[in-house]
Amino acid sequence: MERPEPAEVRMSQAIQPAHANPRGELSAGQLLKWIDATACLAAEKHAGISCVTASVDDIQFEETARVGQVITIKAKVTRAFSTSMEISIKVIVQDMLTGIEKLVSVAFSTFVAKPVGKEKIHLKPVTLLTEQDHVEHNLASERRKVRLHHEDTFKSLMKENSEFDDPICDEEEGMVSTRGTAVQSIELVLPPHANHHGNTFGGQIMAWMESLATISASRLCRAHPLLKSVDMFKFRGPSAVGDRLVFNAIVNNTFQTCVEVGVRVEAFDCQEWSKGQGRHINSAFLIYNAVNDKEEMVTFPRIKPISKDDFRRYRGAIARKRIRLGRKYVTSHKEEVPVCVQWDISNQVSLSNANVEALKNLAAKSGWEVTSAVEKVGGIQSMYNLLSITNESCHAAGGGSASTAAFKKIKIYTLEEHDLLSVWVEKHVERPAHLTYHLLSDFTKRPLWDPHFVSCEVINWVSEGDQIYYITCPIVNGDKPKDLVVLVSRRRPLKDGSTYTVAVKSVLLPSVPPCPHYIRSEIICAGFLIRAIDSSSCTVSYFNQISASISPYFAGNLGGWSKSIEETAASCIKFIENATDGGLINTF
Repeated sequence: MERPEPAEVRMSQAIQPAHANPRGELSAGQLLKWIDATACLAAEKHAGISCVTASVDDIQFEETARVGQVITIKAKVTRAFSTSMEISIKVIVQDMLTGIEKLVSVAFSTFVAKPVGKEKIHLKPVTLLTEQDHVEHNLASERRKVRLHHEDTFKSLMKENSEFDDPICDEEEGMVSTRGTAVQSIELVLPPHANHHGNTFGGQIMAWMESLATISASRLCRAHPLLKSVDMFKFRGPSAVGDRLVFNAIVNNTFQTCVEVGVRVEAFDCQEWSKGQGRHINSAFLIYNAVNDKEEMVTFPRIKPISKDDFRRYRGAIARKRIRLGRKYVTSHKEEVPVCVQWDISNQVSLSNANVEALKNLAAKSGWEVTSAVEKVGGIQSMYNLLSITNESCHAAGGGSASTAAFKKIKIYTLEEHDLLSVWVEKHVERPAHLTYHLLSDFTKRPLWDPHFVSCEVINWVSEGDQIYYITCPIVNGDKPKDLVVLVSRRRPLKDGSTYTVAVKSVLLPSVPPCPHYIRSEIICAGFLIRAIDSSSCTVSYFNQISASISPYFAGNLGGWSKSIEETAASCIKFIENATDGGLINTF
């Protein structure tokens, strides 16, 4: 393992049986305690005075660690603001027999400096030594904006959702209530639970919360819950030795192989305890997967909300899931691993067919979930969030019935697979399928309706069905503009079919090397499936398997603080429906 950086704090721990759960794996609660302690020490190293935890957010657990292995936690300040700091945390596990290291977890904490008395403090800036330091420093500002706007974004999504009635579209067999998952526990804060400031150690509170959430999740799945991520631990106030902490946990909602558990913590001193008047000091939302005794992933049953509070928690989980999708791409910086292939004219047919098949396979996958829809009634559009509806009831290739498509003009679906996120935008267009296909398959027209495309030019007309385009995109997040080299493969429907295909994938073309003025980006798999409804209308489904380089264009929309996808889809509809038949004939 490399030597630590000057500003970095490291903690190494050998995992003992006392640190493990019944499966012999490192308890997530124990890891949270170590993470919080290491982050606090990193904050105090920079500030030079005592610091306290304000929040710990977007904790992602990638691997498990077992008894006998060694955990190393690295923490350092990525950016200092006036009185608060963001601390980046990375957890590595090493097998002592093989020497192999794996990434266990990444997280970001916010700590606040606590000066003595009335002394005012302004934290010194972080010294940036490497290019990665500069990247994280810039991203820290974006992450802070997301945190500060989190409450407003959540309230906005909840308000949009509450304008509509019961979110349950169709009741399914096996739907369950969450009442049996409610768990309550109490802890008396003793001196060993206090930190060096005399308050209850934040890591200890997080560990107690995780333990209770695990019990709640296990009551629903009757399997082995595995903590996958934590939405946010938000510390609203302190507690001290002698306080009684009351923990309440309950399942809020399920999303196929994931379940969200909410935990609330209230603190009571002696007088408050006798009066039953506590202080709300912490809340968190923990997301679990689960495996059975054969180590197979468990699918959770759909939740059936009953009471008003059930519906509030049910809808809240959906809103938080949408925010997490967007936040995921501004809380980490992953280097792009190129997967695009070299363009080879001698292998043209194979590359073209693979392009088309990849799009069709993406569309046919199960697990697509609706995250938002735009309804158009009497010329007034309103946005709202929907519950998770899997591909079993809304098949991508079909796009739903004609009446449904006409009523709900635009829907956005997402599909999460390990580290991959895909987006499907479905829209109803009052134009024939063949004319819509002609417009959307000509990418030189894309900048006319899509603000994410500045220019699109054909650089290689391979055949009638395949063209290679050079595309430029606008600046996002203050970075350089991006550019792309893509293969667009067009297919008309077969004799008995009704679906037109426009598949898009990045390719390497030696004649168009990366330009220093642009960031060369990549489209892994994207395109349109256009299905005729009748002779005068069609359903257009746009798919994109999001790569790291293009994720900034989607993050805000998925997170709920932007409507760029809906606005682009509406612009596309307007462009298609306003096009004249004569113009199309002249163009093609």
